[in-house]
Amino acid sequence: MRIGCVLTPVLLAAVLAVSACSGDPADVSADGSAAPAPVVSVATPEFSQPATQPDPCKLLTKADAEKLTRTPLDDAVAVLETCTYTGPVTGPTAQVEIYVGDGAKKMLDVDRDLQHAFTPVTGAGDEAYLEDGVVFVRKGETWVAIRLVLLNDPAANRIPLENAARTVAGRL
Repeated sequence: MRIGCVLTPVLLAAVLAVSACSGDPADVSADGSAAPAPVVSVATPEFSQPATQPDPCKLLTKADAEKLTRTPLDDAVAVLETCTYTGPVTGPTAQVEIYVGDGAKKMLDVDRDLQHAFTPVTGAGDEAYLEDGVVFVRKGETWVAIRLVLLNDPAANRIPLENAARTVAGRL
């Protein structure tokens, strides 16, 4: 039975280094010197926003995130299909995370498997669900999750999260 795997650039380099030192007679040329190691081209992964997904930082802007947290936030940090706004180090503690695409849907699926309690949100895309600290919204094939971190009663965040879901759905 063959098991497939994916080699990252670092792992591939390690495998090639080990195989080059294997002592295999096939690695030795006719005159007894070591044969040159094969040249392998390794593509580095792209860390840009996929063309098929909307930019999460445009779906929920800094101004929108500050409205959600009701406090000033630092500028966005975007990585792949995510966007994060954090509160300044001087406080108060606040963070807004936006996930777009398969990651957002996977978060919802995991929370459903864990039997979290969800409340449907009306007027936000084709479907939307709220749980403590997170709202999920789908419009068409695109899922978005908005996670809110505040040190307060989660019930106080229900209406702001629902409004954020409606804002995002309107931009999808």
